[in-house]
Amino acid sequence: MRHVTLTTDFGGPSAAMKGVIWSIAPDAQIADLTWDIEPQNILQAALELERQVFFFPEGSVHIVVVDPGVGTDRWPIAARIGPQLFVAPDNGVLSKLYQRAETEGWQVEVVHTNEPHYWMPVVSDIFHGRDIFAPVGGHLAAGVPLQDLGPVIRDPVRIDLPMPRVGDRQVEGRVTFIYHHFGNIITNIQRQDIAHLGDVDVTLCGTTIEGLVRTFGERPPGTLVALFDECDYLYIAVVNGSAADRISPSLGDRVLVTPR
Repeated sequence: MRHVTLTTDFGGPSAAMKGVIWSIAPDAQIADLTWDIEPQNILQAALELERQVFFFPEGSVHIVVVDPGVGTDRWPIAARIGPQLFVAPDNGVLSKLYQRAETEGWQVEVVHTNEPHYWMPVVSDIFHGRDIFAPVGGHLAAGVPLQDLGPVIRDPVRIDLPMPRVGDRQVEGRVTFIYHHFGNIITNIQRQDIAHLGDVDVTLCGTTIEGLVRTFGERPPGTLVALFDECDYLYIAVVNGSAADRISPSLGDRVLVTPR
């Protein structure tokens, strides 16, 4: 039995994709990683995958459908990255995972899933999630070896990943994710990036937050706060409220951290 996850920008679950997977791997345990990637936002998907997939059991299959190039000459791929398996378009959505593998010293193997035997019999030009990625993921979950799915790719597509600029007296980062449900604003700045600054202020969209907190309960409701999330990324929130509504940021906005 394999665990299978689904990550898309659909805005809601696809029963058809799950049905395809179960028709091939009836015992697969399917989890929705997220359906809330912003439409066509490959970078956001790449960052969210790296935050979540390594909490799943070794050998889990992660299907990613954030695919603005669907129906074009972009390739469908499958990959083994460290302890996990992935099925995705070759558009850079796995870039953060390739980077993580380099840091961890993990083996990476990527194949072009060009064997129609592992696709649906009829493939829609606009729904490769159902007709290519889901069945390929189902076959992986059923035990088909990665190398059977197609030829090895030596240079999968990568996108530029925004890295914080770490200086002696300041660190400059970017907004990389906005959790609209709670209104939290996630940055690409991690705890170790600002440790040398001591006590800090955080400035975003002309608003400065004085100091960091460890928990929401340290400030009264309605207070704008900066703290680290469960993956040690700096983020901005409002206690019992929405920082996104308060500040109205956009993805890519500059975040500045300076000593107090």
